[in-house]
Amino acid sequence: MEIALFFLATVVAAAINALAGGGGLITFSLLLLVMHPVAADATSAIALITGYPGAVWRTRHELTEAIRTKWLWLLVIPSVLGGLTGALLLSWAGDRDLLELVPWLILGGTLLILLRPILTKHGNSSGVQPDLERRTWPIALVGMFVVALYGGYFGAGIGILVISALGYMGLGDIRRAVAVKNLLTAFMRTTAVLVLIFEGAVNWSIGLPMAVGGLIGGYLGGAFAGRADRATVRKIIIGVGLAVAAYYFWRIYGPPEAHFGGGD
Repeated sequence: MEIALFFLATVVAAAINALAGGGGLITFSLLLLVMHPVAADATSAIALITGYPGAVWRTRHELTEAIRTKWLWLLVIPSVLGGLTGALLLSWAGDRDLLELVPWLILGGTLLILLRPILTKHGNSSGVQPDLERRTWPIALVGMFVVALYGGYFGAGIGILVISALGYMGLGDIRRAVAVKNLLTAFMRTTAVLVLIFEGAVNWSIGLPMAVGGLIGGYLGGAFAGRADRATVRKIIIGVGLAVAAYYFWRIYGPPEAHFGGGD
């Protein structure tokens, strides 16, 4: 029953990841009930990494124009380096100090998505901006590295932060942003997973069944993301972001009994 619960939870979490991000909240929180935080983070990463190929495949049409541009491949570099650095920090530090920053990062990224139409006016009539200006590339590279650093250390909510970063880099179409997010997140999380496997932090007896659920959920979520109305996708992303942020605010700053580890 425990394995079945983790399997079903991963299907849902991977679908949420493919659409918006934040699915790691589900898997990580459940795994914390049966293992210590570092193992929970590593096993959650294994569970959800299988969802990205299906999500990328199902949103390949939205990726077509972006793949032809140089800026997308430039963003892959900091995604991999940031994911690697974050995973090494997690493995070496062995603690959850970054948890205190999680709700602020997720809330900030969600608010950026919510307020973007008010704060920015650039963009063409279709809302699609397939290229970043060359003068913004250095800022984009640094920004994506910082986001990927977080993604390598702690993956929950990483999709929301990537979508927000892409929006402020100039990618105005939300469905295309989701598709690019899936690709970049796949690179950064795969890099992190390889490090965690090498360090022996993964609980394979639970992680492997969950990975099967991740494969199914990623495909289903990618299918929905490719067909959903832009406004609907944006609302779901904002809703997921606020829910994830609220949860972590409660677990970190709430009463002692709500804290990770039971307030120990």
